[in-house]
Amino acid sequence: MLLLMLYVFLLVAVLGVGVLAAASDVRGMTIPNLHSVIVLAAFPVCYGVAWLAGVDVFHGPLSHLLGLLIVFAISAGLFALGVMGAADSKLASAYAVWMGVYGLAPFLFYMTLAGGLLGIATIIMKRYRPFKKLPAGSWMAQAQGGADKVPYGVAIVCGAFVSFWLLGYVEGDVLSAFLAGS
Repeated sequence: MLLLMLYVFLLVAVLGVGVLAAASDVRGMTIPNLHSVIVLAAFPVCYGVAWLAGVDVFHGPLSHLLGLLIVFAISAGLFALGVMGAADSKLASAYAVWMGVYGLAPFLFYMTLAGGLLGIATIIMKRYRPFKKLPAGSWMAQAQGGADKVPYGVAIVCGAFVSFWLLGYVEGDVLSAFLAGS
C-alpha cells in the first residue's frame, strides 16, 4: 500500500508541477528551472517504486534515457534556431524521460497539437485584441501587443497529461497491481 501511495503521489506531484510551470509561462513567459528539475528527479524514484512493487508500467531504463536525449537534441536545436525557449526545452526533456522512446510519438503529437492551438489563440489575440486589462508581461498582454510568443510550457504539460493517460500510468490495472504485490 505504501508503494502505491508513493507512486500516486509522484504522478500527482509531477503533473501538479507541470500545471505550475504552465501557469508561470502564461503569467510571465518563464518557467522556473526548479519545475523541470522536480519532473526529472521524480522519474527515477517513481521507476524504483514500480520496480520494488513488481509493477511493469515503465519500459527499460535505456528507453527512458533515450527518450530524454532525443527530445533534448530536438528541442536544443529548436532553441538554437530561436524557435523554442530554453526553459521549454528543459521541461519537454524532463517529461520525455517519463515517456521513453515508446511514448514519444503521442507526447510529441499532443504537445504539438496544443502548441498549434496556442499559436492560433496568439494570432487571434494579436489581430483582434479582445481583452481590455491584462497583467503586464503576461502572454496575452504580449500577444495583444504584437509579440509572436506562445507559452509552450502549456503545450508540453498538455502532451504530458495525455501521454500519462495513454501510457497507462493511471490505469486501474496498474494501480491494483501495486496492491497485488503487497
